Amino acid sequence: MSGGVRLDKWLWAARFFKTRGLARDAIDGGKIHINGVKAKPSKVVTPGIEIEISRGQTDMVVIVRDVREDRRPASEAQLLYEETAESIVKRETERDLNRFSRAGFQPADHRPNKRERRQMTKLKGIFND
Repeated sequence: MSGGVRLDKWLWAARFFKTRGLARDAIDGGKIHINGVKAKPSKVVTPGIEIEISRGQTDMVVIVRDVREDRRPASEAQLLYEETAESIVKRETERDLNRFSRAGFQPADHRPNKRERRQMTKLKGIFND
């Protein structure tokens, strides 16, 4: 298909979102930008444009390679876009930083007792002042 497709349909077909409704909500929420400009769900996507996608803590910049209106298997959906090299490096760096920030965390093996809760409250009070 050499023409264009609605942005919400393309995001759904490329498997960035599970439903068109979720794609539309992300677009309306300002999480999707086309060539640096906030997009609308009815914006026509054509090959060659750059789309910035923010999902949770993950940001991606992809270049549209092909357009489809129907949802195909993930292996075919990955052929619809190409992620930029800068986006890949940034995403991997953020993933590593997030993983390393949790490296030393050891969850407690029990619920805090009364004494431990009081100590936590006291500690929180010190940092909140």
